Formats: sequence, structure tokens, C-alpha cells
Amino acid sequence: MKTSFYEVMTRAVPEEGRPCDIPGVLEKETLSEADFLSLLSESALPFLESMAQKARELTIRHFGRVISLYAPLYLSNYCDNECLYCGFNRKNMIRRKTLSLEELKREAGQIRGMGIQHLLLLTGDSRSHSPLSYIQECVGFLKTIFSSISVEIYPLETEEYRQLAACGVDGLTLYQETYDEKLYAALHVSGPKRDYRFRLEGPERGCRAGLRQVNIGALLGLGDLRREIFFLGRHARWLQHCYPDVETGISLPRLKRHEGIVFEGRTVSDREFVQMMLALRLFLPQGPLAISTREPYDFRRRLIGLGVTRMSAGSSTQVGGYGSGEKTEGQFEIQDKSSVEDIKRMIAEKGYQAVLKDWQPL
Repeated sequence: MKTSFYEVMTRAVPEEGRPCDIPGVLEKETLSEADFLSLLSESALPFLESMAQKARELTIRHFGRVISLYAPLYLSNYCDNECLYCGFNRKNMIRRKTLSLEELKREAGQIRGMGIQHLLLLTGDSRSHSPLSYIQECVGFLKTIFSSISVEIYPLETEEYRQLAACGVDGLTLYQETYDEKLYAALHVSGPKRDYRFRLEGPERGCRAGLRQVNIGALLGLGDLRREIFFLGRHARWLQHCYPDVETGISLPRLKRHEGIVFEGRTVSDREFVQMMLALRLFLPQGPLAISTREPYDFRRRLIGLGVTRMSAGSSTQVGGYGSGEKTEGQFEIQDKSSVEDIKRMIAEKGYQAVLKDWQPL
């Protein structure tokens, strides 16, 4: 029987106290977990410029000078979970809504009108308000006008992911939020999301179901930063090894304060963020890296050329946020409210090309 990633997590972490030869690590083509840990350490801070140069070289080698653009579309914000850091927390007194098919069509038309062809569908964690059958119905319409459809919804069983793949979904985004199991239990007070292991093994079930692309992440600011990034990188490399036909990507969402938040976590500085991203690029040279509109325009601009390969653009985190009618509160406050055209122009000014379509199902 194949080892699960939950079992992999129990393996010993490389020794953190050993001397760090950062220049030696930067000369290597393939990094060990111990090398990765060295790049995450404070010893690597004086070498950020050298790390950035190598990250740029590796990204161009494997991805070229392109940044793929996508947009999120929130179908529903009903949620059965009590997560202390999330705006959709079931105890928060916000307006709840699930899009009707007609509202979905208007939302989709607005997004498609911006030129976006890669769509990420999101829901809260409520099977009663956004059941699998509803999501399949939405995908059935959306696949007629978008080239690629990914989902960021509650974790599913393998057969359910197969059903989504059969109706037109090609990608899955599922964040573990934190790899610290004790902290995870404390932050997820009630609801189906309390099942740490079921969520942890969700990306693998998506891989087994035949999805083309799987994207994982940790919410930066919840737990110890370096520990979270170490296990995130270990998780991604494990998926790459076990499922080489699936494109395994990483997102780096930073915890943002918002109305209704209970657990404020810790602030992750821009410098820390950049170090973590560079270390991930050097450890996972062929893994796509996505940065969302949680980050402000100027910071996202500076990240181009340091490993980023995907960006959201023209985004809304509200149900109905693209103009279908009454809006709800967003899951978090967007920092970069630039239009798709503004983001395309910014990418071009940095010497890169914005790509609106890089895959088409046959």
C-alpha cells in the first residue's frame, strides 16, 4: 500500500541547527529537504538577491516570460464551519447567497468580457446550499465559454472529483490552511472542516480522479511561517513524485484582517514573504506559483520575475461581485483592485507576457 502524505509528515525534519552553506546550496540543481530548510532559515537572509537571481533563471527556463491570468467566481458563501480566521464563518452575521443559474450567466458574461478564460469557482463549505449537483450544473454552462475551470470548494471523495472532471473541471485548489495539526484543531471549532486528515488528503484524491492540475497552499500568518512553508513544499514535492502527470502548483495567500475575524494570527512581512517564495521556487523549479489580489498592486509588480507564474486579475470575492445583482460581503478584502487591462499592462512593462489562455480541452 502506498504511503500517504499524512504518514510522510511524521518523518523526521532535517536538523535546523547545522551550519548553513547557502552559496553551496545555490550551486545545486536539485535541492534536498535539508537544503530547502536552509533557504527558509534566517541564515539565508543576506543571500536574498542571489536567491532571486536563481529563481528568475529557473522560472524563465521552465515557464518562459509568461504570467497566466485567472479570475475567481464565488457561487455561494453559505458555510457550515466555524473557522476563526474566515469571513464566511457560519457565526458571522453576513448576507448569505447562492447564485441562481441566471445570475451565474450574468457573472460569467462580465468575467468573459474582461478577456479572462481561466476560471476558479469557489463556494463556502455547505453541501446543502451548494451541493455537488449544483456545482456540476454551473460547470455544464461555464465550460461552453471558458477554456479552463478549476474549483476551490469543500473536499470531496475521489469518485466525486471524477464526476467533476467528467463534466468539465480540470483543476483543483485546496489549501490546508495550516499543517500544524494541533493549531488546526484550535482554529476549526466546528463543522466538517475539522477533519484535518480528510482535508490534507483531498489534493491526492483529486490527482487520483484524473484532474489535470492541483494547487495547494497554507494561509500565511496562522502558524509558524517557516514550518508551514517547509511542509507545504514537502507536500507539493510528494504530489509531484507520486502523480507526475498532474501539474502541482502552490499559492501563497497571506492572512488579511477583515470584519468578523476572531484569530488575527501574526503579520508576515514582505521580506519574509519574498524569502519563502524564492525558497519554494528553488526547491520546486517546475511548480507553478500563484499570487492573488490579496496582495497590493505595487507588491505584485515587484514579485514578477521572482518565480510567480499565475495571477488573479479583476477579481471579486463577493457572491454577485461582478454585477449580477445584490452583492454579499467578500471572503476577504481585495488589495489589488486593478482591471485586467491594468494587470496586462503592468506585466508587459516588466518584460513579461500576460496569457489569458494556455490550455484547451479536446
